Amino acid sequence: MRKSIAIPVAAVALTGAALAALALRPGGNLSAEFERRLAGLVPGPVGAPLTEADLGHLPEPVRRYLRRAGALGKPPVSSVHTMFEATLYGAPGAPGMTGPAHQIDVVDPPRRLFFMTTRMHGLPVAVFHDYRPEEATMRARAARLIDMVDVSGPDLARTETVTLLNDLCVFAPSALVRPEFGWTPIDATHAGVTFAAGPHVVSATLVFDAEGDLVDFVSDDRGELQPDGGLRVQRWTTPLSDYREFDGRRVATRGEAIWHRTEGAFTYGRFDVRKVTFD
Repeated sequence: MRKSIAIPVAAVALTGAALAALALRPGGNLSAEFERRLAGLVPGPVGAPLTEADLGHLPEPVRRYLRRAGALGKPPVSSVHTMFEATLYGAPGAPGMTGPAHQIDVVDPPRRLFFMTTRMHGLPVAVFHDYRPEEATMRARAARLIDMVDVSGPDLARTETVTLLNDLCVFAPSALVRPEFGWTPIDATHAGVTFAAGPHVVSATLVFDAEGDLVDFVSDDRGELQPDGGLRVQRWTTPLSDYREFDGRRVATRGEAIWHRTEGAFTYGRFDVRKVTFD
């Protein structure tokens, strides 16, 4: 497992000549790497339109959610590209780092790319996640040269499997009819789900409101990045709201990401969806 957490950006001082030289090093541009990997994505084939019969094995609140989301009568989504305005927080009470983010989720074979740009201590910062079930990487780089975060390995892949499960529940719920998802009925507004991807099986509880919209996602299988580069597994939730329609499909356009630490809940991310495109 690769782990690297750099010293704070504010503590780094480089001359103009050094900056220019380092910026030219191979692999310095995470944006180019994101674009290269995006161009190489190959979503699976488009299936037949979903019918009521396809929903028969799902718990009732999940069936209601898929109907409300506009999944019936359309082929299941094979990939979804979401554009956000995101704000990330490094610690409780810390100022937020805001910027545009792109997220691509592929259903089969499972794949997730996430790329965000922002600023920290006056320097441009790029954040790039790449997930496959067999491996995952997470990198954050300042000024195209300072690796603030560089993490990979099976623990991260398991954590990012939870992230993909969350993404599919929110942005591509038509995928939830597939056999890699297992279901446990709970009650009229809750359902348990498992998701199998490669060597990983992760779980969550989906929370719905009285109208049938997904309003929260709760998992105890995701790990929070620690200062030493390790991951501490703890409860993770993503409250959702403000549904809008994109290409005939209803999607939550506002969400939060919350770690439920022993010392209290920490909202480390807020996301406002700007655009969603399917396949």
